[in-house]
Amino acid sequence: MRFPYFFRFSFLLYFLVAILSVQQAFAQDPWKNLEKKPSTLHLEQGYSSFNTPAFRLKLVKASQTVAVLEPITEKDFDYTPGARLAQRSGNGLYHLGDINLRLKTASDTAWVSYSSAANRADVTTLKSTETGVLAAADLAPTFPANIPLKVQRYWKQVNGNLVLLFRLTNTGTKAVEIGSLGIPLIFNNILQGEELEQAHARNVFYDPYIGRDAGYLQATRLSGKGPALLVLPYGHSPFEAYNPLLNDPTPKGIDFEGFHEWMIHSKAYAENEWKKAEPWNKPTSAVVQPGQTVEYGLQFVLSPTIRGIEQKLIEQHRPVAVGIPGYVLPQGTNAQLFLNYGSKVKSIQVEPAGALSITPGLAEDKKLQAYRVKGLQWGRARLTITYADGLCQTISYKVIKPERELVKDFGHFLTNQQWFDKPDTFHRNPSVITYDYDKKQQVTQDSRVWIAGLSDEGGAGSWLGAMIKQLVQPDKAEIAKLQQFVDHTLFGNIQHADGPQKYGVKKSVFYYQPDSIPKGIYSDSLNWKTWAAWSHKDANDVGRSYNYPHVTAAHWVMYRLARNYTGLVTQNDWQFYLNNSYETAMAMVKQAPYYAQFGQMEGTVFFLLLMDLKAEGWSDKAALLETEMRKRAQHWDTLQYPFGSEMPWDSTGQEEVYAWSSYFGYNDKASVTINAILGYMPTVPHWGYNGSARRYWDFLYGGKLSRIERQLHHYGSGLNAIPVLTEYRSHPTDLYLLRVGYGGLLGSVSNITQDGFGPAAFHSYPSTLKIDGLSGDYGPNFFGYAVNSATYITHDKNMGWLAFGGDLSVEKGIVKVQVTTASAQRVFIAPAGLWLTLDAGIFKTVAYNPATGKVTITLNAADASTSKAFLRIEKTIKGKLVKLKVAMERGAYVVPLGPKAIELSMVVN
Repeated sequence: MRFPYFFRFSFLLYFLVAILSVQQAFAQDPWKNLEKKPSTLHLEQGYSSFNTPAFRLKLVKASQTVAVLEPITEKDFDYTPGARLAQRSGNGLYHLGDINLRLKTASDTAWVSYSSAANRADVTTLKSTETGVLAAADLAPTFPANIPLKVQRYWKQVNGNLVLLFRLTNTGTKAVEIGSLGIPLIFNNILQGEELEQAHARNVFYDPYIGRDAGYLQATRLSGKGPALLVLPYGHSPFEAYNPLLNDPTPKGIDFEGFHEWMIHSKAYAENEWKKAEPWNKPTSAVVQPGQTVEYGLQFVLSPTIRGIEQKLIEQHRPVAVGIPGYVLPQGTNAQLFLNYGSKVKSIQVEPAGALSITPGLAEDKKLQAYRVKGLQWGRARLTITYADGLCQTISYKVIKPERELVKDFGHFLTNQQWFDKPDTFHRNPSVITYDYDKKQQVTQDSRVWIAGLSDEGGAGSWLGAMIKQLVQPDKAEIAKLQQFVDHTLFGNIQHADGPQKYGVKKSVFYYQPDSIPKGIYSDSLNWKTWAAWSHKDANDVGRSYNYPHVTAAHWVMYRLARNYTGLVTQNDWQFYLNNSYETAMAMVKQAPYYAQFGQMEGTVFFLLLMDLKAEGWSDKAALLETEMRKRAQHWDTLQYPFGSEMPWDSTGQEEVYAWSSYFGYNDKASVTINAILGYMPTVPHWGYNGSARRYWDFLYGGKLSRIERQLHHYGSGLNAIPVLTEYRSHPTDLYLLRVGYGGLLGSVSNITQDGFGPAAFHSYPSTLKIDGLSGDYGPNFFGYAVNSATYITHDKNMGWLAFGGDLSVEKGIVKVQVTTASAQRVFIAPAGLWLTLDAGIFKTVAYNPATGKVTITLNAADASTSKAFLRIEKTIKGKLVKLKVAMERGAYVVPLGPKAIELSMVVN
């Protein structure tokens, strides 16, 4: 059966009305309203077509803006929204080839804005004898007569590349300051009306590296297939800022996140709209003297594949930076930076001073300029690298607390500041409830009732984070509180504990029903006249499958704690929690069957649960769960792109689709899934975007600052890192996968504050550039970290031995790594394909001799709750493994622990 791409009517309301009211959404189509705007592009005058070695380019004759930009190697694929050109042909609608300016002369008291898109008029065609010019125009007709600069635009072919060039000439008698200069980047990320197959074939997402002269933008197809479009500076046109084009009337929503512009100068914005934010780069301006001409431009090139982007940059003589393990740096751990550029580094500046230490390092390829980097001061940090040829590159880092401290603080914040244990009409006590960090108070009411209702991602996020934190770093006092929550509030209120809907999970336990609730309970300051103020009946609905993984995970964590540790769980035995976890998973497919057809966020928990059921010998229940999961995977195997959800496009179902596709042998779908993830999860030298899986609507449903906006390290980062790193362990020579996956892994904890608050995500708009004020739906992000955090040891022929999640040293040919992750329970040695995991116990160090294959691990001493370690050993690639001479239980080696650290050795080849 082929299921519809868009979700059902009720959920259409659920997700669209935050942007438009229900009545507006159905009374009028915003695209129809857009079509009513008078067309000013004068499309009837026709088009001019050109071919370059890489592109088929079509320009609108009247405006000389882009109508079509197709790669020569692909048929019927356009990087721009050319199919919507007629709809988007009025004033104010941006196209590739437009320019935005803010200018000031000595007599001006404020910046004056000019845009070639604001009031269209036919541009004046210029004849040019310059080599490579395809089309040229004077843009004077489309600007007000008082603009103090002459603006000319050229489409050129230079060294085989397509170039967009602007020449700005001061024809007056006064100097003109350019306070901002933005070039709109209009590519086809409009998903409205597309089915998944169409969207993956036609649409692109794009992400910036906001790195000044070394900056670039990559536009990648949703399928993850090549070619990938790269936008690079031409001449001196630094990528200083990335600005949303909020005045473009193209309808934004869950199916279109909006357009942005490449900003070369941004001082005028920094003084106005952005004055409360800390920009990624220092804002600049430029002064054009009378009679002077300045040039700015971009060039467009193609990389055959996403993985080939860095090689293409090298071919284009652009700087390539590779940070190991990435650009989120836990304090005190050793990181590395490798620079590949033809000019030597002249100077490196750290801002704020003292935030990072950077010293020369070594690389096996002497062409690379290598550095050792260490995060010292918590917070954002900028590295400014100036090369001998004058090129200036910036790299944005985020320094966080050491992972163990960070997770400890996170758990403490959740079980103290967010611990809710007051008499409550809605029986939410005791629990870990949503928190407003700006107000420093718990959120007990919100007109989006799930926010205060302990369910849906926006309400369950906090208690889910508190529960899953115990998997990483068990704390007896915290677990004592959370037992009360699970046994009282979760099982019996959020989840039905008896009756015909037993194990069903409600959408919210908070609701708006003033006729059945005592007066004075609901705040008069909130707007309750919205679709999101669910009634008691609507809140009690158990049909949303996405709520079930949270509850399954809570029971599963309690099972793991009770089974693998001593004295941490006292109220029920491990069998109780394992059975509850199983029954919750089964209830999802029985009581929420429609949405259960889709991959679930945190769906990995069902796979982990199945493995534990098998290990415990619960064969009957394991078989039943596996049968239900197989049915879902079989359905996904019939779809070209099995990533549907309650949204028109999503980036969270891929996690579970990959898990079951791999498990059941649907390798083609697993590969399709990984490629799609790589299409929306980039690796760039910037902590905010590196490994940040695309999300742009969840601030509406789980955030405080509610708007459509590219979210940096929302829960897509942590969840998508799971399949990417799993795939890496099966292909341990593919360093690209490790870099992307680890970027998402550390990105998932990058926004936790110094005192342990976990926010929904980071706001990318340059007017904000800070975390959101609500805890919201952060829990799924931390789930991704908790089940996926590991130390990776690998070797690259150019960079040498590398460690992700540990401090590495090499002595006499032996590679030794001090494990620095929060749980210190997973280690992967890539050259050996060796995957070591602990159900209980802690890795202290791991040593590997690549010449002999000998692996030596050191485990920490016993503690009050851990008298023995449970060690699992897996080979992910072909080869022999010498087994340990230690007793086994449930598929794990049982290692007795004592008052001192213990050392174990094995040989792999």
